[in-house]
Amino acid sequence: MDKKKGILNISASIASRIILLVVALYVRRLLIFYIGNEVNGLNSLYGSIIGLLSVAELGVGSAIVFSMYSPIVNKDKQKITALYCLYRKLYRIIGAVILVAGLVVMPFLPKMISDYGDLDINVYVTFLLTLASVVISYLYSAKTSLIEAHKDNYITTGITTVSRMIRYALQIATIIIWKSFVIFLVCQIIETLIVWCLTERTVKKLHPDIISLSKGKGYDSQPAVDLTLDSDTRKDVTKSIKAMFMHKIGAILVGAVDSMVISIFIGVTILGKYTNYTAITAAMTGIIALFFTPMTTVIGHLCAAGNTDETKKYFDYFYTLNYALGVVFFLGYYAVIDNMVTLLFGGNLQLTRMVPFIITVNTFIAYLRHAQLLFRDASGTFYYDRWKPVIEGCINLILSVIFVKIFPPEYGVVGVIAATIVTTLLICDIVEPHILYKYVFKQSALKFCVINYSRILVFTGSLLIMDRVMVKTGNNIVELVINGFISVGISAGLLVLLCIVDKNFRRDCLVILRQTWGWIVKLFRR
Repeated sequence: MDKKKGILNISASIASRIILLVVALYVRRLLIFYIGNEVNGLNSLYGSIIGLLSVAELGVGSAIVFSMYSPIVNKDKQKITALYCLYRKLYRIIGAVILVAGLVVMPFLPKMISDYGDLDINVYVTFLLTLASVVISYLYSAKTSLIEAHKDNYITTGITTVSRMIRYALQIATIIIWKSFVIFLVCQIIETLIVWCLTERTVKKLHPDIISLSKGKGYDSQPAVDLTLDSDTRKDVTKSIKAMFMHKIGAILVGAVDSMVISIFIGVTILGKYTNYTAITAAMTGIIALFFTPMTTVIGHLCAAGNTDETKKYFDYFYTLNYALGVVFFLGYYAVIDNMVTLLFGGNLQLTRMVPFIITVNTFIAYLRHAQLLFRDASGTFYYDRWKPVIEGCINLILSVIFVKIFPPEYGVVGVIAATIVTTLLICDIVEPHILYKYVFKQSALKFCVINYSRILVFTGSLLIMDRVMVKTGNNIVELVINGFISVGISAGLLVLLCIVDKNFRRDCLVILRQTWGWIVKLFRR
């Protein structure tokens, strides 16, 4: 396993995410303070609608990176270039489809906002600007995938960080000086254009041979080559894209539709408050996931080598580390979230205490799937559970609408999230491990499922204990500090208890600690 690449990708991603997280929260605070919380909810709704439209992507992104692993390992530049040309064409078609679909949706925007009459914003102009920034990104997406397929995620991370910081600087000035949501969204388009330019320059420098071949030219005075893909490769790529298309539908029906249901049945004002909570969970989950996501290409190369035992060993380590980090972060999240929302975004934005509790449980359960999804995407086994996300998404949509109607108005958000928890536990946490263990590890997933469910119950029990022992002093900073320390104590106690009663958990923790200590020693020796 290419540990050097993996560590470099992880380090760059973590540093980038932390920097962007701090600045993004500050931008959100200014947006709410100067323009209003309704705009915050509207921005989230636009993101959900665009996410729904992006089903046109057909899951091409994951299929691209996966299909390039083998030719990259074999140094088959002709095949890499042929795949790149195919994906470049597909992405441009996808961008056009999303643009047309967005224009079709625009007239129906007022129907998607239950409190539309209270808004003093041109939803058509602001939605069109959001749509434009997304459509432009598809013009360079194939080049981004080419870089990441070569395990150079740290480069795309750097490009994203620089461009995003420029955007945030412009948005801060825009909010303070003009207090304009329209100009705020124009800054997103500027960011996308910067990323496009930097990506173009980077790809030409890193892979000039592939870019030259893709333009129908030879490289280093060599004649041009035939970039037609053979029938078997086309069949495999089509198979992967179809599978990822179905996964994309499921992800959208679970993720984007939740925000749309809240907007349609409750309103963007409540959606704005809700997204303040989820913005922090998304940031936390993103930071933790950065320990794993940049490893996708590295694991993909490992899977391509066909070493089942080695792959299973790394999966066990990642799952254990994932759980341990999740316990610490999400118990801490629940302990301080209300205080953080008040301190970061202002008063009168808190929701009933049941909302952060159900958000914490839902996000932890979803987060715990990261290890199995990481290995699924890296190994290309997403084809075998292609029907799972469709069924999951449909059930989640139906339950969300039912629950939001039968729950009391103040608990409508809780009903929407509860629907997601039910579908995740009964579908995702059964099907995904089964596929991974059957097709990658060649063994039964029953033992893993039992362990996974039991650890979710243990976490939920710890969360209930946390809820009982939290202190209320009336001072946000004092409460945040005290409850933060309490959450650290409870999470440490839980992990120590698991190490005592579960020998497999103890074994994996010891291996992780040894590996981490070894990396630290090597780092300082340099």
